[in-house]
Amino acid sequence: MKRFHVHLNVDDLNRSIGFYSQLFAAQPARTESDYAKWMLEDPPVNFAISTRGGKPGIDHLGIQTDDAEELAGLKARAQAADMALLDEGTTTCCYARSEKHWITDPQGVAWEHFHTLGNIPVFNEASQPASGAAAACCAPSDGRAAKPAASCC
Repeated sequence: MKRFHVHLNVDDLNRSIGFYSQLFAAQPARTESDYAKWMLEDPPVNFAISTRGGKPGIDHLGIQTDDAEELAGLKARAQAADMALLDEGTTTCCYARSEKHWITDPQGVAWEHFHTLGNIPVFNEASQPASGAAAACCAPSDGRAAKPAASCC
């Protein structure tokens, strides 16, 4: 199963948690000092908010997969359509370890395709990919495949 993912930047986390908890009739599945996430079943969506981004609004969109095969299928579809793709591989951000890649729509909106492997206790762990460049957390800031963003999943 695939789950739609939306990440919003907010300016007041507690106020936004109250609003979205009422809207969804559910409390967040995870809450941190700068982040909250709802894993809704109807409709199936991973809805996250954080105070880590720039101006309030949509940070990025995405599709979360249940397994590596679904993720590989999304990657193959993007590559077949000749979309610019940034493959992060296994990385950490948004209090999770994930396998992910990024594409960008014609308007510059970042789309994350990812498979969550497990939770971590911090927003992101410092890591160095094989290239030696600093690992991106959520939307890559180098413009290769997605618009810059300071927040994460």
